[in-house]
Formats: sequence, C-alpha cells, structure tokens
Amino acid sequence: MKCDLLIKDCSVMTPEFTIEDNRAIAIDGSRIVEIGPSAELAAKYEPSETLSGKGKLCMPGLVDAHTHTCQQLLKGRTMDELPMIWSRILVPFEGNMNEEDVRVSAEMSCLEMIKSGTTAFADAGGVHMHQVAEAAVQSGMRAAITRSCIDIGDFLPDTMKQPMEQIIDNNEWLYRTYNGAGDDRVHIWFGIRQVMSCSPELIQAAAEMARRYNTGLHMHLAEHRDEVRYCLERYRKRPVEYLESLGALGPNLLTAHNVVYSEHELEILKERGVKIVHCPRANFNSHGFPKTPRMIEMGMSIGMGSDGASGSNLSLFDEMRVFRSGIHAYWGLPVFDPLVMPADELLKMITIGGASAMQLAHEIGTVETGKKADLILIDIDQPHITPTRILINTIVESVTSRDVEDVVIDGKIVMKNRQVLTLDEERIMHESQKTMESIARKAGI
Repeated sequence: MKCDLLIKDCSVMTPEFTIEDNRAIAIDGSRIVEIGPSAELAAKYEPSETLSGKGKLCMPGLVDAHTHTCQQLLKGRTMDELPMIWSRILVPFEGNMNEEDVRVSAEMSCLEMIKSGTTAFADAGGVHMHQVAEAAVQSGMRAAITRSCIDIGDFLPDTMKQPMEQIIDNNEWLYRTYNGAGDDRVHIWFGIRQVMSCSPELIQAAAEMARRYNTGLHMHLAEHRDEVRYCLERYRKRPVEYLESLGALGPNLLTAHNVVYSEHELEILKERGVKIVHCPRANFNSHGFPKTPRMIEMGMSIGMGSDGASGSNLSLFDEMRVFRSGIHAYWGLPVFDPLVMPADELLKMITIGGASAMQLAHEIGTVETGKKADLILIDIDQPHITPTRILINTIVESVTSRDVEDVVIDGKIVMKNRQVLTLDEERIMHESQKTMESIARKAGI
C-alpha cells in the first residue's frame, strides 16, 4: 500500500498522555492514515518518503494560541520596563511598521516557532496582516490571523487608531482574500483588541461579522485590574458581564490572558463556551496568577500562548514550565496541594487546548488516525531526558525547544534534523537585525 510519508521506529504520545514505543505513523496527503507497530507498518506501506524516529518521541505539534508576530523584533525590549508597556512601547512600535517590516517580523516569528516545535498559531493582530498570512503560507504553518482593531483610547497613539467602519472593512477584505490560503492552513478571524481600546459599537460589529462568516473572534480579556476598573466605572459591569451585554461571548471567542475574574464571570464564560488562553510569562511579570485550578475543575477549555517575543521567546515548553512553577507556588503551596497543576493538564494546554481555542480540535492537537499530520519529533535520547521513570513528567520539566528535531505540518516535512526547509534562515536573520533598528528609530523607543 502506498503512502506519502512513513515515520518509523518512534515512540508516540497518545491522546491519553501515555507513551507507546516502537511505533510507525503512516501519512497520506495531509492526514494520518494509520499508527501501529513499526515492523508491521514498514512491511505494509510503500512510502514516497521516510523519516527516522529512532530515539525520538512523536507528539502533536504545539499550538501557540495567542501571539503577536508584529512584536517579534521587540525581543528583549520590554523586560524591566514600568507599566503600561503595551501603550508606551508595544502599540507605538506596531503602529510604525510598514509592510516590509511586518513581512520580516512575521517570517522571523514563523522561523522561531517551527524551530521550537510550534506548528499552529493564533495572531492577535497588528498592521499589514496580509504579510503575516503570506509568511504563514510560505513557512507551511497553520494560523488563525486577525488585524488590529483599535478605535478609542486617549492613552494610545493615533497611528494605530482607525474609524470602526474602516477596521471592519479592512478585516473583511483580509478574510475574503486570505481565508483558506495555503491549502486551508490559514484562517482569517475578526478581532477585538480589548475593552479599553474598542468602542461598544466596534465590539458588537466584530462579533456580528465573525458570526456572519462563521469564523473566530480573538481578544485580550481580564489581563489586568485597570481593565476591570475601566468597565466598572463606565458600564457598571465587569468585563465579562459587559461583553455578555453586547452579545460578544460564544464558543468562537478566543480570550487571551484571563487573569482577573470573579466567580460569576467564570460561570458565564463556561456557559458560553468561551475559549481560555493563558500567557504565563507575560502575566506573572506584571498582572498576577489566574484561577486556572478552578477553571480546570469547571471543565473549561484552556490553551496557552507566548504573547509574542518582546519579553522572552516563543517557546511553549518554556511557558509550560514557568506556568507549572507559578501556579504551584501561588495556589498549591498555601494549601499543600502538589497536584494543583498536573503534567497532563499542562500538555493539554500546549496541544489540544490550543487546538480547541483555534476551533481545530477535530483536526489537530493529538496524534490520531484521521487527524491532520501536524507532528513534532523530540530527540529524547539525551542525558537530560533519558533515562526517566515517567517520560510525560520529564517532557514538562526538561524538554526544551532545541530538542525538537523534526516538524511535520499538514503532512509535509517543514524541518528535518533542525534544518527548516521552507524558510531561508540565514536571510531572515540578516534582514531581522537591520529591520529591528529601523522600526525602533521610527517609533522613538
């Protein structure tokens, strides 16, 4: 029997987060057609291409469910800065980017993500987002992309503000032009930057357009206490209650950060099926610790995002490790609960949780027959990983981005032996260095 790709002699992480050894994975087109004993599948299939999994673990490609590709060239700039970073640095930087700047930034983001095992990302939006869509297509990645949507806020520079009608028209053009691009790997969503920078009319319009086009809606929510104060002062409602009154809540809404919630807000979010995404390093630095143990107890959908590279990097392995330590210290230690953040819950967040946030849980997020072949191979035959008594635990505690050897997206090999095959790494690194300085000068930061 013929197939396009056969991954041989690997270990496989199952959807139940157990490990099966000596496995092979047969891929035809973009999908996994069979998983089984390596010798059996090697005898059964005649692949066009093979990939050695010896000494490697195959697991789902990681899903960065909230990032900012337009902030890639701010790496290292926001650490040790006083608040409010997003209004003083992030938004002015984005607002001064031209199309070429965005192209280079997006390519660099895709390059870093692939090399760290991320195969899909949800971008919260910036300027010239068609360049991000083009970079996603070129890189082979899967993406949910929206554009910047800011129409109010005296504390924000005018470079990022636009009238509501222009925002919706531009987002609609992006949808018509790029939704389904790259063999349906790129999906275009509508966006709400956050409640302090979007008028009620824009929030309602964006939610309505997302429903009309049957696509997703991406926003920052409950990121910090100023946002809660803002809503209470102006609308006499907390942020979730305010969005509920505008008809914006639903299962197609991806909310990023999710730090400062009341119990009532959590109940509303659960009832509406809203997708939760945490950004641990960004939130622990300045905003606080979310009620994630309570969210898990309620059965809420939880993903994880990097929030872009301005303060750290795009490694979800790093995010997961920091998140475990922070939540354990904040929620676990005071009540002596060492199981407050189990390893399998963390792995869910960077895989199937992120896939659910991107409305793709039926297609990606687990290694299963019939699903899209979005897979990564981790070199586990290394002193910091093997031997181990429980490999799942060691993945959470010890695996880094540099342990990712091979990446397959949509059935195609995009990185082999740590060499990215779809992007020119040397050119992108060179262009990024030059572009970083020019944008900073334009933005005056």
